[in-house]
Amino acid sequence: MVLGDLFIGRLEWENTDKNSLPKDIPEVNEVGATSAPLLSASYIIGDKCKPFNDDFMMCKSENNGGTLECLKEGRRVTRCAISVLKDINKYCFDEFKLHYDCLEQENHRTGHCRSSESVLNKCLFQNLQFEKKVPGVEKQIHLNQSPIYQGTSKDKKVTAEFLKAREAKE
Repeated sequence: MVLGDLFIGRLEWENTDKNSLPKDIPEVNEVGATSAPLLSASYIIGDKCKPFNDDFMMCKSENNGGTLECLKEGRRVTRCAISVLKDINKYCFDEFKLHYDCLEQENHRTGHCRSSESVLNKCLFQNLQFEKKVPGVEKQIHLNQSPIYQGTSKDKKVTAEFLKAREAKE
């Protein structure tokens, strides 16, 4: 297309990496989750994948940031995160969706989604024996009965409707 003396051409761009990985690097799927579900699941991913993450960080430290040297360890972290998300989706999908929908609507402010978070934490404990613990904190905010940020009225309302609908099913 020509606009006056300027030529504007269109290039087709394909988002694929044409460089193949070394044969000793195992293939791994992408996590396939957006930021809200990852934030919602971050504590359980952090807890369950800690050994893999520690190995990855140690490798990066030992190899001066080691991009290629630490691909195996990084892929182990990714596989672990995928495994955790599959477990959450299998046992607590509705509660997980309730919480990450709130995070999405509240611009990822966790303090605004305390009601849905407590429902998710209860499900994770009952089904996966996961107890949320914020590292390095003496008093856990999510267990506080009267926190400064108690969640929005919308989160409380949606969570109450969710629990009421669940009771009606049972």
